[in-house]
Amino acid sequence: MRLRLRPMRVGDIPEVMKIEVRSFSLPWTEDAFVREIEKIPFSRPLVAEEVGGRNGRAGPAVGGSATGGPAAGGPAIVGYACWWEVKDECHITNVTVSPEARRRGVGKFLMREILKDARRRGAVRATLEARNSNGAAVSLYEGFGFSPVAMRKGYYPDNGEDALVMLMEFSPDGGGV
Repeated sequence: MRLRLRPMRVGDIPEVMKIEVRSFSLPWTEDAFVREIEKIPFSRPLVAEEVGGRNGRAGPAVGGSATGGPAAGGPAIVGYACWWEVKDECHITNVTVSPEARRRGVGKFLMREILKDARRRGAVRATLEARNSNGAAVSLYEGFGFSPVAMRKGYYPDNGEDALVMLMEFSPDGGGV
C-alpha cells in the first residue's frame, strides 16, 4: 500500500467521519474536527491517503467509490491523526485507521510521520492517552517506544473506562524516529 500524508482539510471531514463513527464508541464530532483544522493554532490534523492502489487506482474510501472516494480516481482517505505541538511536546490526540485498512501499516505510517515531524519541530517528548482495553493501539505505541506512565481513572465518559497515559522521550542524540 502506497500512502501519502497531507494536512486535513474541512472538505475531508465527511470521509473522516465515516471512519470515526465506525471506529469509536464515543466518536469525535464534525465540529471537533473543524476546531482542530481552523481554530486551534497548535493542532496538526493529518490524513493518510492510499495512492496508486490496484490497477494504478486508489482503493475504495469508506463509503466511497471503487475509484477512490469523493473525487473519481482520487486517493482514498484510509486513516487520519491529530496531534498538538505544545512547546517542546507532541501530544497525540487521535490516530484512526479505517477498518478496511487495518493491519496494513497505516497506523505505523501515521505514527512514524507524526513523530518525525514533531522531532523536526523541536519536540523532546510525545504523550498520548489510550483506552486501557485497546490492546492493538497500546501495542502500536509501545512499538514506537511509548511506555505507560499513569492511569486516568474513569477518563472515558461513555463507559467510565480508564485511560492509559503513555510517554516517549526522544533520544538526545537525535536518533530514534
